[in-house]
Amino acid sequence: MSGMAPDGLPKGNRVWADGCYDMVHFGHANQLRQAKQFGQKLVVGVHNDEEIRLHKGPPVFNEEERYRMVAGIKWVDEVVENAPYVTTVDTLDKYQCDFCIHGDDITLTADGKDTYQEVKDNGRYRECKRTCGVSTTDLVGRMLLLTKNHHTQDEHIEQHVERARSLSTDNVAMSPWTRVSRFIPTTTTILEFAEGRPPKPTDKVVYVTGSFDLFHIGHLAFLEKAKEFGDYLIVGILSDQTVNQYKGSNHPIMSIHERVLSVLAYKPVNEVVFGAPYEITSDILDQFNVKAVINGFRDRDSSVVNNPLSSIDPFAEAKKRGIYHEVDSGSDMTTDLIIDRIINHRLEFETRNRKKEKKEADVAKALNLIKVE
Repeated sequence: MSGMAPDGLPKGNRVWADGCYDMVHFGHANQLRQAKQFGQKLVVGVHNDEEIRLHKGPPVFNEEERYRMVAGIKWVDEVVENAPYVTTVDTLDKYQCDFCIHGDDITLTADGKDTYQEVKDNGRYRECKRTCGVSTTDLVGRMLLLTKNHHTQDEHIEQHVERARSLSTDNVAMSPWTRVSRFIPTTTTILEFAEGRPPKPTDKVVYVTGSFDLFHIGHLAFLEKAKEFGDYLIVGILSDQTVNQYKGSNHPIMSIHERVLSVLAYKPVNEVVFGAPYEITSDILDQFNVKAVINGFRDRDSSVVNNPLSSIDPFAEAKKRGIYHEVDSGSDMTTDLIIDRIINHRLEFETRNRKKEKKEADVAKALNLIKVE
């Protein structure tokens, strides 16, 4: 029924969602995708840096970066900057929103209070499902741990134990919301993110390729520039093994399934190639009728040493066909720079994660959601 939301209640006209949206990942995008199903227009409030430091700890991305990243998600109609950390009825009324939507986890203020209590008490709160298997806290943990447990083998997904080790020596402080297991994708999840529209015969198809790990403002700016070359943008996502081969260490930080969903969530992208070849072959170009191949000349992998693939020019065939173009994204942001931010402020982020988990765990114990042994 078109007038009904996923929870069986009537849809709103303008609906509200809010959050920090730090290191925006597919979990955030999936929450916003679900929120959009509750109304005609989705208005998203994003908290500023000062509010986040007060209630959670230091953000990885600054507020301007976060505003831009949220605005780029395909289900977002409007972004409200400097949104208050505690959602109030006055805020909903100010932006003419019928109600707010949040995931079925919990968000707490610095003093441990539910940030949505007021709108809940006034019947202006609706709920969607949290995306299990990923959180900003978990991604920060991956970078600090330098493990490869999150990688996906080329041919299958291994079932394995929970990967996110505790960053705290307090084994009681285990939150059911923050401490999450590795994301296991389903076909349904990918279809929900995909546009599902093949290119029209008249569409000019544009192709780009890369790891797109820890999808950031530089990636978004590059994809926006690439989309200007045509009508239909296909993004080739390299496999975990390929990325690790030329980046080394524990790269990529996000598995291919996570990276695919992160890319699909953004407005410029029409389709992705799952596990695309490092070298853009004639088969790829012919299969998708590609008319333009775009590369950013701000080399995202310039810091790589002993790259075993350095002798291969992945764009040789596109250059031969005269369809290769380089663009300047205008952004100096790289995946390595994000990791540097985390490592350089390691103690701050470890403390942030530990406090967040402890605060959530206290509430979870009160709600009998976890058992203390």
